[in-house]
Amino acid sequence: MATSLDNQLLASMIKAKRGKMGLRQAAIEIGGVSSATLSRIELGNTPDVDTFIKICNWLGEKTDTFIIQQDENDTSGNNQQRIVAHLRSEKQLRPDTIEMLLKVIEIAYSQN
Repeated sequence: MATSLDNQLLASMIKAKRGKMGLRQAAIEIGGVSSATLSRIELGNTPDVDTFIKICNWLGEKTDTFIIQQDENDTSGNNQQRIVAHLRSEKQLRPDTIEMLLKVIEIAYSQN
């Protein structure tokens, strides 16, 4: 089973949390991360483990949110994991709405 980091989701969540805040200010808030490193991650580069954990803490997300585990022969799980990760990171929906959507997605993928 292959494991990878969803760099795109990580980058989009950093950008969303950062909003209009500059890279430098966000890097200061995160602590121990340079603005140049943060910029590279927003462009899709993979951070080192320590930086990844610091960013997850800053985002208030579990590291699992960004981990994709995929059987090389099965791509359907990858799609489900991405959808679930995006929903878990959603800030505009109420938590109970997110939970309902997660149940619907689980049912939909279990039908295959």
